[in-house]
Amino acid sequence: METGIVETLLQNHRAFRNFLVSRVDSEVDAEDLLQQSLVKALRQSQPLRNPDSLVSWFYQILRNALTDHYRSKAAETRKKTALERESLPDAPPLEEIEAALCGCLAGLLPSLKPQYAEMIRRSDLESESLAAIAEDLGITENNASVRLHRARHALKTRLIRACGACTEHSCLDCTCQPALAKKTGMEV
Repeated sequence: METGIVETLLQNHRAFRNFLVSRVDSEVDAEDLLQQSLVKALRQSQPLRNPDSLVSWFYQILRNALTDHYRSKAAETRKKTALERESLPDAPPLEEIEAALCGCLAGLLPSLKPQYAEMIRRSDLESESLAAIAEDLGITENNASVRLHRARHALKTRLIRACGACTEHSCLDCTCQPALAKKTGMEV
């Protein structure tokens, strides 16, 4: 890259930084984006046909960096929200949960695919880590996570079908155990 281009970028450093600071949450993020954009610009070795358009060309690089930044943050937020929905942040001790669990759960767990029942039993009822389960089953942790998600969904569907409205409002005080035993022919 020509020295004139480097000098022009450095002369406009403050304007570029202010442009980013006004569009991101923190000055640290703005500085990181600026540094990444400068590196990108310096790596593009083909000189501009019109050196006067250098500043506007670099602003386009900055706008693209901002777009990537916000896409990345949105993806992180979606992941974090999904994880928060699936986890129980202040969960009571396992003994309390087991005592309060819907009695129908035990009756419906064997009706799931064996691999789904095993995932729920090991992960949710025995609090075994997903990494340990995946290693034991010889699958990736991502595959185990997908399998657990599908298992929970299948169990939820069966609970709704078996217990009806009870699952939405008072599953911890379930009164449908006799009806479930009659529907499934299982002892609950």
